[in-house]
Amino acid sequence: MKKRVFSGIQPTGNIHIGNYLGAIKQWVAMQDRYDAIFCIVDMHALTSLPDPETLKAKTRELFALLLACGIDHQKSAVFVQSHVSAHAELTWVLNCLIPMGWMNRMTQFKDKSRRQKEMANVGLYDYPALMAADILLYHTDVVPVGEDQVQHLELTRDVVKRFNSIYGETFTMPEALVPEVGARIMGLDDPTRKMSKSETGAGHAINLLDPPDAIRAKLMRATTDSLTEVRFDPLRPGIFNLLVIYELFTGLSRPEIEARFEGKGYGYLKKELAEVVIEGLRPVQTRYQELTGEAGRAEALIAQGVSRVQPTAEQTLAAVKEKVGLG
Repeated sequence: MKKRVFSGIQPTGNIHIGNYLGAIKQWVAMQDRYDAIFCIVDMHALTSLPDPETLKAKTRELFALLLACGIDHQKSAVFVQSHVSAHAELTWVLNCLIPMGWMNRMTQFKDKSRRQKEMANVGLYDYPALMAADILLYHTDVVPVGEDQVQHLELTRDVVKRFNSIYGETFTMPEALVPEVGARIMGLDDPTRKMSKSETGAGHAINLLDPPDAIRAKLMRATTDSLTEVRFDPLRPGIFNLLVIYELFTGLSRPEIEARFEGKGYGYLKKELAEVVIEGLRPVQTRYQELTGEAGRAEALIAQGVSRVQPTAEQTLAAVKEKVGLG
């Protein structure tokens, strides 16, 4: 049997090429090798208190974008987290199992709460417990994550050890899979910070639904440096980031790319990169328009995804309730 892979993405902000290259493209490639489950984690999104109508609209937009990017609903189960109540129920059980000390060590909460101050909520603090529930409900073997989520997955592994040692073998031990290239696409305006859906600056990210002129304008304004040589140098984050984007869209090797731009300036690279990105996103945008142009199709596919995963989630939850004495 194939190993099971599970991953999730929040329906907040605009989906950009960092999400596409760092996560979604990896998911597409995994579909034939794994039993794949992909989740739109709208419950996680509540930690930022989004506008209700915007959250609903972005959830459906993201669902259509995932399919447009190549996630095949015949091969993979794609669903919306809040449509499966077992996620919330299992989270409470795990809350009663996870020591406070484990949660207090989570660096992502510390970073976000420092920026948000009094606006940081309990949901943000408890985010790793809900993430653990997401993963454990489906007996997940492999979880593709960015470097910023590795600590959360380690907590999930600790939860498996603790629960199984107290109540007997119940959960599957998940393994992290961090892509070697493209896991951290950086912001165009600040290449020292990861490209983020929460950043609102006009030149920060290229969104998957951006028109060609917007893509060209954003790349021409992208931060580089005062040098001229085009080569892969992590110590020059601006030009390095642009070259990684070029590498991931074209599939060319780094020596091939450096040879292609030898003796040519940053302006030439930016113009060619813009056309590469535009052509790379064209089929995604076309498929998205087709999916959203047919009334009711997205809703029907969302319901289909839920029907595929719900029996497994409910079976896992029932086993957990029996183990801990609920019911």
